[in-house]
Amino acid sequence: MPAPDASVTARLAVFAPLENLGRAEAITRRLADAISLGLLADGEQLPSEPDLAAQLGVATVTVREALSELRNQGLIVTRRGRGGGSFVRAPEQGETAGRLRRRLRDLTVADLRDLGDHYSSLAAGAALLAAERASPDDLERLGEAAAAFADAESGERRHHADGRFHVEVAAAAQSARLTREEIRLQTEIGPLLWLPGADARTRRRLDRQHREIVAAIAAEDAARAADLARRHVTEAIERLVELHLSLVESGGEEAEGVAP
Repeated sequence: MPAPDASVTARLAVFAPLENLGRAEAITRRLADAISLGLLADGEQLPSEPDLAAQLGVATVTVREALSELRNQGLIVTRRGRGGGSFVRAPEQGETAGRLRRRLRDLTVADLRDLGDHYSSLAAGAALLAAERASPDDLERLGEAAAAFADAESGERRHHADGRFHVEVAAAAQSARLTREEIRLQTEIGPLLWLPGADARTRRRLDRQHREIVAAIAAEDAARAADLARRHVTEAIERLVELHLSLVESGGEEAEGVAP
């Protein structure tokens, strides 16, 4: 089953006006995050520079600077002439397992706990609001996102599907700010969360948790949706802490590989 298209709310969050105007770095980060998560698809044409400037609430020269940096990062290509414009070029692969393991090893347990507290609070809050605000279209997209994870045939696809599921929960909360923060967190911690891998039993558990969260949101049970989302993230952080400790103890010499 193909991954669902990004919801309208999620896409609006990508192109919403910046809180701090005139910051090319903020535009670069936001678009890079959206490309990394697949909210902006490979080959997709971005709005023109004037349209982007109007949507983001910045000067055209600021957009031009941000697009230049995205080109330097290899995340967009710009073609001139008829049919030209700036087009998304998704990276062929994420960070290598070895680089991610070194990044994880260099963090501390306190870092991971702090990041987990932030992430679980965000996930719980988004799920609670989604249970109160989700539209029928939102619920349909959440169901599709959960199914995309269940149907994913590789660790890389499951990683992206899980990230998209959490973004769709935030989008169902009808909050552009929450959605943008979820996108930012997914790009920061998402690749790390999948380093421990997921055996068949863990995949079934994650699938069940996704479906339970969707069911609680559909039933408008805000307290249960929030609790399920918090536990879902907390368990993921615990698996990450265990891997971090094993990397520290062994000096990070475990065999590198892609999460199953």
